[in-house]
Formats: sequence, structure tokens, C-alpha cells
Amino acid sequence: MKKRIILASSSPRRKGLLQQIGMQFEVKPSNYEEDMTIKLPPHKLCKLLAYGKALDVAHRVKKGLVIGVDTFVTLGNKKLGKPKNMNDARKMLKMLSGKVQKIYSGIAIIDAETGKELVDYEVTKVYFRKISDKEIDAYIKTGESEGKAGSYAIQGLGVVFISKIEGCYTNVIGLPLYKLTQMLKKFGIDIFKYEKWKDYLE
Repeated sequence: MKKRIILASSSPRRKGLLQQIGMQFEVKPSNYEEDMTIKLPPHKLCKLLAYGKALDVAHRVKKGLVIGVDTFVTLGNKKLGKPKNMNDARKMLKMLSGKVQKIYSGIAIIDAETGKELVDYEVTKVYFRKISDKEIDAYIKTGESEGKAGSYAIQGLGVVFISKIEGCYTNVIGLPLYKLTQMLKKFGIDIFKYEKWKDYLE
């Protein structure tokens, strides 16, 4: 029998990635307010924020596996979340130009019925080429930087700024599918049993 799966995120990118692997799931956005100012190392902070998101939704449902995810970019000791406005996006992209950044994603899965929990994280290195102010301004005008950690989208036009990545590609989009599917196995979920992925081949 298939388990009910709930994604505690309104992110269209995360939703799209789960659909890509054929998962049948519901979306219930979390009301948890992430606090990027908490003094923790990145790998611990992303896990804490993901757990907060999953727990909020798990408390509101009686059954189902709730998946909470939190993704942010780090550059040295700086943590970069979503830009507040166009100027903020411009500053972030200037900082990332010609540098190597790390993308952290925390994943928390909570079984609302049994209370079983699993929390882990993924990290990916992304190498940015040097980008000019003209390119940054042109990119920001497309609107693609809005709502994106680090102010760019690897699955969109932002990919032209990236010379190399080391690690999980889907982590850069916001949901490390390899790590997620390994965690789901511990809850008895075999993604190939969902079979909805066949629809994408027709």
C-alpha cells in the first residue's frame, strides 16, 4: 500500500523535481519561519530549518510522511538566502562572481502517525565564472533571481554563469533527490512502486 507523502514546501522547483521521479504527493506549505541568523555551522542550520518546516506540517496532519527541505548558499562564512530586492540580488551575484560557493540543503522526514524522524543534509560545490555588471543587470531584469537562494537558478538562464559543479545537481535546484530517495527507503518507500513516472514516457 502506498504511503501518503506530503511536501512541506510551496516551491515549484521542489514540486517539479518530485514529479520528475514520479512521486504522488500533496503540497502543504509550512508556516515555520526560518531564521538564517541562528549561530550554527551551515550543515547543522540547514537541518534545523528543514526539521522546523517538517514538524510544523506534521503537527497539522494525522497521517503521512512529511518532507521538509531548506536550501541556502554559503560563500566563505557568509550564508546567502533569497534576495530581498533587486539591489540585494545584484550584491549577491557580484559576490559570487569568479568564486566557489557551497549549496547546503537540509532534509527532514517525519512520519506524522508514528513520530519516526530522519534528518540529513547534502552539500554541493558550484564554481561561478567571472560575470560582468552588464550581465548581472541583464539577468536581474529577467526576474529569474527572485525567490532563489543565491539569486540565480541553475535550471534556468543562471546556468550560463556556472563553469562546474561538484556533487548533487538537483541539490542546487533545491531538493537533493539522491539523498531524499535514500532516506525514503528507510521509511519503506520504493519510488519505483509509484509507477506514475511511466506517464512521462508516453
